[in-house]
Amino acid sequence: MKRILMIATGGTIASKETEEGLAPAISSEELLSCVPEVASVCDVAAVQPFNLDSTNVYAPHWLKIVEIIEDNYNLYDGFVVTHGTDTMAYTAAALSYLIQGSRKPIVLTGSQKSVYSRDTDARRNLADAFLFCADERAYGVRIVFDGSVILGTRAKKTRTRSFNAFASIDFPAIAVMRDGRPCYFIEGEKPVGEPIFYHELNRNVFVLKMIPGLSADIFDYLDDRCDGLVIESFGAGGLPYYEDGAFFNRLAGFIKKGKTAVLTTQAEHEGSSIDKYAVGRKLRECGRVLEARCMTLEAAVAKLMWILSFAKGAEAEILFNAPVDRDIY
Repeated sequence: MKRILMIATGGTIASKETEEGLAPAISSEELLSCVPEVASVCDVAAVQPFNLDSTNVYAPHWLKIVEIIEDNYNLYDGFVVTHGTDTMAYTAAALSYLIQGSRKPIVLTGSQKSVYSRDTDARRNLADAFLFCADERAYGVRIVFDGSVILGTRAKKTRTRSFNAFASIDFPAIAVMRDGRPCYFIEGEKPVGEPIFYHELNRNVFVLKMIPGLSADIFDYLDDRCDGLVIESFGAGGLPYYEDGAFFNRLAGFIKKGKTAVLTTQAEHEGSSIDKYAVGRKLRECGRVLEARCMTLEAAVAKLMWILSFAKGAEAEILFNAPVDRDIY
């Protein structure tokens, strides 16, 4: 029987009504008691490093989860992380870069309603997460939600209320859960050997969402406060010419300071293509501007945080363009 460690971190799945609204208040033991059927397929232990609404979960918490998994990697066959849905895609992406080449599954799940709600999706999602984690073919960082199994680097929350809250962006879900078993569409080659664990992230990464008329003066704030900049541009990607090309000039100055800029698109599907339009091609004159192409915003941000913790310049560009668990193509 597989031994699985559940890492409970809070979220809606572990929330109760309070005078201030829903808030995490349910222990890991209570969560497990709601899915007694998993005891027939796996032996489960649990830890609860924190109990937070995922709005409050960020880099230090990602690193804590990594620490727990690394410390227990040889003791368990897989890991289930219960997590709030709001930032689950960021956590899944971060874990994909911080734990690379894992032959064991690291499965994130949560719910849109508390486990104690009458019509909750929590019990199904939690049971599916354990059942997938116990499958012999499972490996790597995955999100299991509403019957879908999604790569940690391809997931995005696309709905705030519906049970099918997560989508796999521009890449198929790798499996669906049917009658307690994963039905695979894409299996991939299971890694062998030991995974590589990373222990640092550079949190000085900023996302700049372009809106019509935004002034390049925003760089007065950005220049001294961030090491990496992800620009969410319009359509296929580019920057506006207005203000006598001020955006291009300020971006060039940002890059000359040894900082890293990544261009992505606000469009959810099909990715960026810098060289398609003149407003994109002109970016080539600014210096080394990286392109996220088909990456999700969550993956681009997490990957940049990971890379900038130990690399910059040409090395950062090579690492950013190197695929990790099908994050970029």
